[in-house]
Amino acid sequence: MLRGWFVGNFEPTLYRTNDVEVGVKEFVAGDFEEAHYHKVATEITIVMSGQVRMCDTILNAGDIIVVEPGEVTSFEALADGMLTVVKLPGANNDKYLA
Repeated sequence: MLRGWFVGNFEPTLYRTNDVEVGVKEFVAGDFEEAHYHKVATEITIVMSGQVRMCDTILNAGDIIVVEPGEVTSFEALADGMLTVVKLPGANNDKYLA
């Protein structure tokens, strides 16, 4: 799958739908994603392992964060690990740099 995403309206996918997007994403310490927001989708992120910074908050394994539409967040991996990410609804082209 592309960058860990396996459910949603994209190729390749295991299940095509606009209702939700689901991905399991591995990261290494130092990985970074610029500040961005979604106009439509709510993003739920579960830290499966490792440590990250999102919404100016440090999150560890077992932590869950919900980022609502319009809320700006960035991503910084503070240690190697894995996330599960759910976006509701699945909204193609709904990522805007802040």
